[in-house]
Amino acid sequence: MLIRGAEIEGEIRDLRVDGARIVEIGAALSPRAQETLVDAAGAALLPGLHDHHLHLRALAAAQASVVCGPPQVQDAEGLAQALRDAHTRLDAGAWLRGTGYHEGVAGELDRDRLDALLPERPLRIQHRSGRLWLLNSAALEQLAPDADAPLERRDGRWTGRLYDADDWLRARLRSAPPSLSAVSRTLASRGVTGVTDTTHHNGPDALAGFAAARARGELLQAVRAMGDARLDGAADGSGVQRGEHKFHLHEHALPPLDALVAAIRRSHEHGRGCAFHCVTRTELVYALAALQDAGSRAGDRIEHAAVAPPELVAQIAALSLPVVTQPGFIAERGDDYLREVETADLPWLYRLRGFLDAGVALALSTDAPYTAADPWAAMQAAVDRRSARAAVLGIEEALTPEQALAGFLAPPHAPGGALRRLRPGADADLCLLDRSWAQARARLAEVRVRACWRAGQVIAGGAGDDARRPRPAG
Repeated sequence: MLIRGAEIEGEIRDLRVDGARIVEIGAALSPRAQETLVDAAGAALLPGLHDHHLHLRALAAAQASVVCGPPQVQDAEGLAQALRDAHTRLDAGAWLRGTGYHEGVAGELDRDRLDALLPERPLRIQHRSGRLWLLNSAALEQLAPDADAPLERRDGRWTGRLYDADDWLRARLRSAPPSLSAVSRTLASRGVTGVTDTTHHNGPDALAGFAAARARGELLQAVRAMGDARLDGAADGSGVQRGEHKFHLHEHALPPLDALVAAIRRSHEHGRGCAFHCVTRTELVYALAALQDAGSRAGDRIEHAAVAPPELVAQIAALSLPVVTQPGFIAERGDDYLREVETADLPWLYRLRGFLDAGVALALSTDAPYTAADPWAAMQAAVDRRSARAAVLGIEEALTPEQALAGFLAPPHAPGGALRRLRPGADADLCLLDRSWAQARARLAEVRVRACWRAGQVIAGGAGDDARRPRPAG
C-alpha cells in the first residue's frame, strides 16, 4: 500500500507499507504494480493512538446499558423516564442494566426507591464511581443472596446496595462476557490501534478471552492487559501482552502495608510492573509509601493521580514513576468537582503540566466507560480544562495540542516514554485524519479519522477499501 501526499511531521510525504511494516517514506514515491494507492490529500498521518487506561468489557457492557446520570439524565423525572423507555424495549424477564448514576440526579438510591421506579423486572444500576451497584427487589430475588453475601443490610434487610463486589455479582449472574466487536470498531474509528485494559481482576481467563476475541476478528486492537497476582506467571498471548499487577486501592479499605509491599515484590520478581489506582490524596500517599518500601522498578506506574499536591508530585518524580491520567474527567465531571471536592484539593485535580514540569512522564487515556471512549475529546479537555458548563478548572495545568496528542503516542509498556513515530521499519499502525494538523490542533474535539490501519490492515475508514482488511489474528 502506498499513501500519497500525507502530512507527516509537518511535511508532505508518501509512505509505503509492506505487510505489517512501514518500509519507505519519501517524496513522490513511484507506485508499484498491484499496489493499493491512498490519496491523503495533505491530511495528517499519525501513528495509531494507544489508550493507556480503559476497561474493554465494561465498555462493551455500558454500550448495551441505559445511561442513568449526567449529562443525559439530570433529575429524578429524567431517571424514571429513561428506565421506563428502556423497559419497553426489553424482552420479558430480561435484566435492565443502568450505568453512570450520581446522587445529584435523585439522591441516595436503594431497593425501595428502585422498586418505585421499576418493580416489573430485575434492575441493576452502577454508580459512576464503578464501585457501587444498586439493585431492586426483583434483582435481589433472582440473585438469591445467602447470609454471607457482601450486600449492605439495614435492620437485617438487604438494602440493594452492593459495594466493591463485582466478582460476587458476576458469579451470581453467570452471564457470558459481552462481545467486543462494536466497541473495538468504535475505537478504531477514532484512530485507536492499541489499548491497555486496566481491569484489576483480570486473570488468565481474561487474557485468553482477549486472545480469542482477536483470533475471531472481533477485537481489532492490540491489547496490553493488567490484572491481579494470577498473571504473575502468565505468558503473553497472540496480540495480547501481559500487563502490570493492578492494585485497586480504596481509601476506606486499604490493605495492610506489609501485605501490599510483599505483593509488589512478588510481581517484581516475575519481571512485572505494578500499577496503582489513586483517586484520592490518601490513596496516592499509601501507594508511594508501599513503592518506597518495596523498591520501584521500570514498569511501575500511577493511575489517575486525581489529587496530586506538589509534595506528592515530587515523590512520584523521585521514584521515576509515570502517571497515566484522564483529562476527560474535568470535561465531564468538572462541575460536580467544583461542588464536591475540598477547596484545598481543587488546584491539584487531574494535573497535567505540573507533572511535566516536575519531570514526571505523563500519558493520557479515557478510562472508558467512565468517560467517553474518545481520545480526541480527552485531548481537547487537556488543552482547555473546561467543564460541561464552561467552568475552567486549573488552566495552569493545560497542555498544548501537541503535548495532548503525545499523551496517546507512547508505547504501551512505557507510558510517557519515547513517542512512537512514523519511520521505516516501524509497525504500520496508522491513523489518517480528515484534515491537516494545523486544522486539527485548533479544534481537537472535532477531528474525524478518515482511515485507520493496524499492522498494515484497514480497521476503520474508507481509504483503501480494497486493501488489507482485518483478518483473524494468528
